[in-house]
Amino acid sequence: MSEPRCGVVIVTYNSADVLPGCLDSLDAGACGVDLVAVVVADNNSDDNSLEVAAAAGASTVQVGRNAGYAAGFNAGAATLDLADLDAVCVLNPDCRLCPGALGALAEALQRPGFGIAAPRLVNPDGTVQPTLRRMPAVHRAVAEALLGGRLAGRWSELIMSSERHAEPGPAVWATGAALLMSVATLRDTGDWDESFLLYSEETDFILRAAEQGWALWYEPSAVVEHIGAASGFNPSLAGLMAVNKVRLFRRRRGLPSTVAYAVALTAGEGLRALAGRPGSRAAFAALVLPSRRLTRLVGG
Repeated sequence: MSEPRCGVVIVTYNSADVLPGCLDSLDAGACGVDLVAVVVADNNSDDNSLEVAAAAGASTVQVGRNAGYAAGFNAGAATLDLADLDAVCVLNPDCRLCPGALGALAEALQRPGFGIAAPRLVNPDGTVQPTLRRMPAVHRAVAEALLGGRLAGRWSELIMSSERHAEPGPAVWATGAALLMSVATLRDTGDWDESFLLYSEETDFILRAAEQGWALWYEPSAVVEHIGAASGFNPSLAGLMAVNKVRLFRRRRGLPSTVAYAVALTAGEGLRALAGRPGSRAAFAALVLPSRRLTRLVGG
């Protein structure tokens, strides 16, 4: 039986410092698949990300502006010959595939009805990054507002349980830093929604794929090191994350539920803003003041 044929799309923006590690990890990470193409889609970096990619033998595409993660993936995927592939992997440039990661993800996609596979993400020190999520819901937003994501436990959208992250199985959605999607899923679901810019674009795609009959499988034997979550969070983007969560919720729920969800989210961010958290101050401002909402990225 021939190995699954896979393409990889890496989306970059000023990523020259981390991109070499990502590209260097692909050979060992692709054990178990036939890695047909590697494309680096660059969102108009100020550094030499494209030159780094070309020097490593990757194909490149220049988006032309900092249009976001979804736009970068769409631009990179558009250069691939999907008729020659079984699956496409999207990667953050600060990800490193551990040996056999793509092979394990591709094997997961052999299960009937599963069109997206998510790996176990780990920090550089080897500790697990919680990546699994439950369906967004009003009661979860309320629990997180009152208790915070960690204390809310099983009432939280974020699944913190180390036991759950050790077990393979279906999941509602998972972080989009590294995902393998079957070509059939990409064709049935369509492009990633570029209007999100950053955050919630992978959630939107995963939920739309589920509506087309393609579920997500979480495969912990596929391990990907993700540097980003260990390096901190930019408070200026927290507002975009919060607003996008409400936009995503509104697409699938009625107005009363959306209002309740937005109020709970705003209250939670407001409480944490009072505690002095810069990201929560930015999120609260964006939720209550439309003029404070980010509509384009730097360089976009």
